[in-house]
Amino acid sequence: MQAEPLPTPVTAESRRPENSTSLPADLRAAMNWAIEAAQSKKASGITVLDLQELKSFTDAFLLCSGSSAPQVQAIADAIEEALGRRGLRVWHREGYGGAEWVLLDYGFCIVHIFHERARHFYDLERLWRSARRIDIPDADANPNSKMSGAPQQ
Repeated sequence: MQAEPLPTPVTAESRRPENSTSLPADLRAAMNWAIEAAQSKKASGITVLDLQELKSFTDAFLLCSGSSAPQVQAIADAIEEALGRRGLRVWHREGYGGAEWVLLDYGFCIVHIFHERARHFYDLERLWRSARRIDIPDADANPNSKMSGAPQQ
């Protein structure tokens, strides 16, 4: 009797978009589009945690905050719309109704949009402190702030 092969584990590599040939540039581009969308809705505390070197289940987290439930939802909507226009569809969404912590899973990156109180409570930056951290200035501080090196579209 021959044993069945084990299923292929789901990893960041296997969850990446099929058309992603040069992921670092593609990842920066996707993050820039999401950052611009979040900034357009006045998100604060935008931070990218680069998880690529940690062999994690995803390549990056994008974290940002809103000061009210409607703002958190508006940020989520703007990010989904901006990435959707470029062919990137959210795989899984959680928390939209309560809008304390909205999670948008794109496979290669996971967007966390927090109400300010929830962000302080869960403190993902501390939990993932071994990740490379990139803090993005708020839109009102620098309207052209993005992650450097990303292709423009």
